Amino acid sequence: MWTPMSVRIVRPDAFDPGTAQTNGSQRLAAVTRSGGIETGLWGGLFSMEPGATIDVHHHGVQETIAYVLEGVSHLRWGQHGEFSGVARAGDFLHIPAWLPHMETNRSLDTPVRWVVVRSTPEPIVVNLPKSIWDNPDDAASDQSR
Repeated sequence: MWTPMSVRIVRPDAFDPGTAQTNGSQRLAAVTRSGGIETGLWGGLFSMEPGATIDVHHHGVQETIAYVLEGVSHLRWGQHGEFSGVARAGDFLHIPAWLPHMETNRSLDTPVRWVVVRSTPEPIVVNLPKSIWDNPDDAASDQSR
């Protein structure tokens, strides 16, 4: 038997800050099972204020796809933070499951904002000790396009 489905529209006043967080950033959950949406995904917003660097973390079994709405995000990743890249407004990112990474917003006046979709319905954020990398406070180096 066919069950009718419905498009769900989640307005900004319903975004939930009560989701897993990492110091230096804010995540707002929008499309979630806890919000009453039957889904196999998680969707929300990620933001960093100007000058912010967030802690090294990973998302467990979740893959992450993000679209940069605003700003320039300097990223480091890898078991030792040995890789780096820069994501700008208009770019998409794919972050594989279990990959340690961190982001930095070097701007003095522009926040970084991403739309984020994760591959499982419950948010996973595993914050790692700063000692996991030799120099976790080093921001990712610039890379030209």
